[in-house]
Amino acid sequence: MTGSSSSPGSGQKPGGSQPLRRLDGPSAANGLGGAELAAIGLGALWLLVVTGAFVLAPEDAGLSQWADLITSVLAVVLPLAMLWVAASAARSARVMREESEQLQAAIDGLRQSYLAQAQQHAAVAETSVAKRLEEIAEATRNTETALATFQTSRRANPLRPAIPAEAAEMTAADQGSLALGTQAADTAPPLPAEQFIRALNFPETAEDTEGFAALRAALKDRKAAQVIQAAQDVLTLLSQDGIYMDDLRPDMARPEIWRQFAQGARGRAVAALGGVRDRTSLALTAARMKQDPIFRDAAHHFLRRFDQMFADFEAEASDGEISALGNTRTARAFMLVGRVAGTFD
Repeated sequence: MTGSSSSPGSGQKPGGSQPLRRLDGPSAANGLGGAELAAIGLGALWLLVVTGAFVLAPEDAGLSQWADLITSVLAVVLPLAMLWVAASAARSARVMREESEQLQAAIDGLRQSYLAQAQQHAAVAETSVAKRLEEIAEATRNTETALATFQTSRRANPLRPAIPAEAAEMTAADQGSLALGTQAADTAPPLPAEQFIRALNFPETAEDTEGFAALRAALKDRKAAQVIQAAQDVLTLLSQDGIYMDDLRPDMARPEIWRQFAQGARGRAVAALGGVRDRTSLALTAARMKQDPIFRDAAHHFLRRFDQMFADFEAEASDGEISALGNTRTARAFMLVGRVAGTFD
């Protein structure tokens, strides 16, 4: 029949393998296998033997042999029935074996098809991942380029001083006046808080007469001179990396936070003091702290001087004076270096 090619047992093996064995092959088409033909042959032979036995039997057997006749009939039928049972069992075993082979072939085909699809998906996923990695690498290169441009723009004026040159010369000249022994500065009256705060901010320009006057007065005070000189060293070193305190816009901490710091609090309790958020300045300062031992020593020295100075300053300062000091260049340098050094962690 023309429809036999589309029967369930006549399809191709999935995955392009050899065609599956047909269950309706020649043996299944005739309906008789080797076991059935053998059973028919043995049954026919048995019938001939039994028929010959009855034909050749004596005629004077009589009616007394009816019981023997029934027994004979059973003897004829039972072997035939057993033969047909055996033939049916053999046929069922053959059919089950063929179906098992066909099922195994189908499973193998499905496995090969699944593996082929998995390889295709893996190839597509690998291509997608490679493309994504390339996009990330390109974005990273663009970011590095932009960051380099940004850092270069901050250093566009390499001659820009951290503080006016006159102020730097003034503090440098004053360093020689800090020799051991009692001096006039030790007996001088205390420096007014307003002048001290103005000195910590350093002069704005070379024409800032008030700033220079405050700086001269602060340099005559021994403790004030020490913190100012330490701050000048740090500001000068930071300016070499293009970091200027005028460019920073830190989050200002409340006076009570500054007072807690002056009274010995450290870590998260005074974390608000590390209000510098400029990532470039933080990254450059951290790198300088790790790589430059001179800067590292200067930074730690500055942090110690500022800590000692502020502990004395806070005891007599008002909240307004503390807020004003926190907005000076020296305080901003303390926020930046202190955050990098982990003072507020």
